[in-house]
Amino acid sequence: MKRFNSKQAEGYTPYTCIQALRRGSAVTRLSALVLGLGNMLNGQLIKGLLFLAGELAYIFFMIRYGFHNLVMLVTLGSVEQQEIWDEANQVFLYTKGDQSVLLLLYGVATILLTVIAFWGWRGALRSAYKAECLKKEGRHVNNFREDLASLLDENLYRLLMTPPMFFITALTILPLAFMICMAFTNYSRIDNHLVLFDWVGLENFAALFDSSSVLGSTFWSVLTWTLVWAVFATFTNYIFGMLLALLINRKDTRAKGFWRFCFVLSSATHVRFAADHAHHAPAQRRGERAAA
Repeated sequence: MKRFNSKQAEGYTPYTCIQALRRGSAVTRLSALVLGLGNMLNGQLIKGLLFLAGELAYIFFMIRYGFHNLVMLVTLGSVEQQEIWDEANQVFLYTKGDQSVLLLLYGVATILLTVIAFWGWRGALRSAYKAECLKKEGRHVNNFREDLASLLDENLYRLLMTPPMFFITALTILPLAFMICMAFTNYSRIDNHLVLFDWVGLENFAALFDSSSVLGSTFWSVLTWTLVWAVFATFTNYIFGMLLALLINRKDTRAKGFWRFCFVLSSATHVRFAADHAHHAPAQRRGERAAA
């Protein structure tokens, strides 16, 4: 119990946003609007300028693109792409229209960026309040060089976790949120909905229980076979593989190297076949097009 309390005490910090807004000076409270102001006036000039630059960059983005992305996220576009016949060149020309896929992606990315900006706002306000408290107590306030040095010491976890979190956000969280939002639209290859589509709420989920709909008639059969494949693939690959490995490694098993070679040979043959297929597939497709 004492060990738990000590760990809880280590994670406690009095420099919170609520305390900054309640007990902070006017400059610290103003830092909630002008990020970095409290840091600059308490001796952390470079750090304060970086906070201010981040705020200005976010405001510029929202004015230039962000608010438009959020507005278009509600409608997902309304201007259809037009097909116009060019009599002179005897070809069809296509006018620029809205693309709901891009509008949805940009809108979700803007919301995610706003969440990150809010997290940065919290950090900037807490930093300003901490600098104020340390200065009032007569304690040392780190300069920018000392803050950088702390990234290799007590703040090493921040340095190591920042790159993975960036890639997780960009390559996992953003696509996942995008696909979840896509489930609430009528995105389809039918009726040209691939370019322009709308929000439909829970209609897609209701269609899953309607056996007369295309979605409802295919979803449950596909889900059943997917579960069956997942269970049997996991069972045969891991359980049977483990049993075979234990059987081969028995002291009474003879020719262990031969049996191991058989399993490795099957994997190597599969990889070689896949590589040859990928190499010859483009040439085969070109031959088919030429024959056609």
